[in-house]
Amino acid sequence: MAQDEDDEEVKLPGLPPNTKNYMTPACYRRLLDEREHLVNVERPEVVNVVSWAASNGDRSENGDYQYGKRRLREIDRRIRFLNKRIESAEVVDPESRPETDQIFFGATVLYADASGREHKIRIVGIDEADASKGDVSWVSPIARVFLRHFEGDEVKLPTPATKTHPAGVETLEILEITYTNASPVP
Repeated sequence: MAQDEDDEEVKLPGLPPNTKNYMTPACYRRLLDEREHLVNVERPEVVNVVSWAASNGDRSENGDYQYGKRRLREIDRRIRFLNKRIESAEVVDPESRPETDQIFFGATVLYADASGREHKIRIVGIDEADASKGDVSWVSPIARVFLRHFEGDEVKLPTPATKTHPAGVETLEILEITYTNASPVP
């Protein structure tokens, strides 16, 4: 018999072993708000629907009951996941960092590629990474290459093979480093 879905261990994807779960204050607040909403709003609503559906009799053919129980499992799994993320959080406020031209967690980095095109990224926690906003996880390859380097440094980023280009190394020049809570892309 397969292991029940409820017994699945809550895994924390994306973090290398024995590392801290760095996140910005905004991400920490978002996780707390999501957990509060699930615990105080969404879960009680679903429990009410399941209780009502269970009182209607035959549960084996009761869609409200079946869906409600499945949704409760999903909510409970998400709450367990959020609890683990929140418990392991190491909140770092980029704006409270002393002024520096070295790259650490929370830095917004303006860099130029080999062709001179400029790009801007912000190094954030894995729970807040969003490439469309220019937010990259501190464990991503590009962030790992930049960490601890300074304005003016050139870094080498290994690039994977694609259909049009072989694997190689791209040279990136660090132009500017700032610390702010805002994403680089509006």
